[in-house]
Amino acid sequence: MRPAPTILHLDMDAFYASAEQAAKPSLRGKAVVVGGLGPRGVVATASYEARLLGVHSAMPTAQARRLAPNAAYLVPRFSLYRAVSEQVMELLGRLSPLVEPLSLDEAFVDLEAGGVADDTVSARRTGERLRTAIREVTGLSGSVGLAGSKMLAKIASEQAKPDGLALIVPGTERELLAPMSVRTLPGVGPATGDHLRRAGMTTVHDLAEAGEAELVRLVGKAHGHALYRMALGLDDRPVVAERDAKSVSVEDTFDVDLHDRVRVRAEVERLAVRCVERLRSADRSGRTVVLKVRRYDFSTLTRSETLRGPTDDPTVVREAAARLLEAVDTTGGVRLLGVGVTGLADYTQEDLFAQAADARELAARAEEEADRPAVDEAGPVEEEPERESAEQLAARRWPAGHDVRHAVHGHGWVQGSGVGRVTVRFEEPGGPVGRVVTFRIDDPELSPADPMPLVRDPVDYSSWPASLPKSRSGPVPAAGGESRP
Repeated sequence: MRPAPTILHLDMDAFYASAEQAAKPSLRGKAVVVGGLGPRGVVATASYEARLLGVHSAMPTAQARRLAPNAAYLVPRFSLYRAVSEQVMELLGRLSPLVEPLSLDEAFVDLEAGGVADDTVSARRTGERLRTAIREVTGLSGSVGLAGSKMLAKIASEQAKPDGLALIVPGTERELLAPMSVRTLPGVGPATGDHLRRAGMTTVHDLAEAGEAELVRLVGKAHGHALYRMALGLDDRPVVAERDAKSVSVEDTFDVDLHDRVRVRAEVERLAVRCVERLRSADRSGRTVVLKVRRYDFSTLTRSETLRGPTDDPTVVREAAARLLEAVDTTGGVRLLGVGVTGLADYTQEDLFAQAADARELAARAEEEADRPAVDEAGPVEEEPERESAEQLAARRWPAGHDVRHAVHGHGWVQGSGVGRVTVRFEEPGGPVGRVVTFRIDDPELSPADPMPLVRDPVDYSSWPASLPKSRSGPVPAAGGESRP
């Protein structure tokens, strides 16, 4: 524990949904739900307007539609979210060399290590300036928590939501935590919370009063010891600048079970390419390829193959995943597929050449096999791949919420598609609400486009944090431990 609140936790507010509202003027102030839109889709993020209607992350999209039938339902645009996240992380990196990202929209920062704060006053001032900088650069809001430990900084940022700042003064931790639910503490999920409730412990005060020995008896030695320390407000974990990833993976859940082996293999190969793209973006390579298959009955199988050396070659990973698929029975149907790479290492040229040579040999063999007709006792057999419906093709080509450009109307985004038509609203970030036009899905003048920046002319923060431009709106002076714009 530190004597000053110099650990900062930033959590962007309803990140995906807020980014979509900022990008689409017609959605400002309206309920927005971002996630999978199919029958098996799950909510990734809901705007605060949607949350008021009962929608929350990890909820099935079908349930969300019943609660908020008039909300805008959009497919995630990760290229936009990553671009905004990079802007935010760059600002954090200017505050301190010790920045620990937890996700695209969340991170810890050690302000003391950056020399920008060493007491309560300087920590609060830095937190307020950070929130101002984030709004100026990205157009979005973030909530900031400040405390003497990571656990308390995260609790503080949750208290500050949405769009606020909360600071926990060192020495007041136990008093603050005492009335809170045991579920507030990290690692206490629904099952552990229910177990503690049956033992008569519902608040953090109850845990502290029970004592370490009783908690060890209830939940085990390691968890009981950690739980008791957290109940006392003790947390000595440092901010770690680099969290070494153990694996890289991608997966897709399908709206309708896949039965055709040709289609299943094509999806596995597509996922393998996406996985390598993510691997390369992290400047890593991997040695073990992992295939994940969830079948029609929810049984989940994993298969893995360890290569001769680390690689980031898409052909190598694709062929390895395809070989793994051959060992899996998909007769009854497949509802989810995933491809991952583990055993991560720094990329080496020598390994790539070795793997690429193997891949070329495998590809040559596959070509020879493909030239031979498949024959059984009944004669030649040729597999017919499953055909996607026109609705599925339209949804795949024109995902709801994604960017498009029309030769005449300019930049817009897809409101929806179906029955051979796609409906587009033409508007840009920071502009007025745009008009809606419907086209045929094969209109030659309509094409997919890249997301536009949320802020056209962001304020220059290259001198951050030594010299900060004055906020356009200016934060309200802090009162009662919080400040809000």
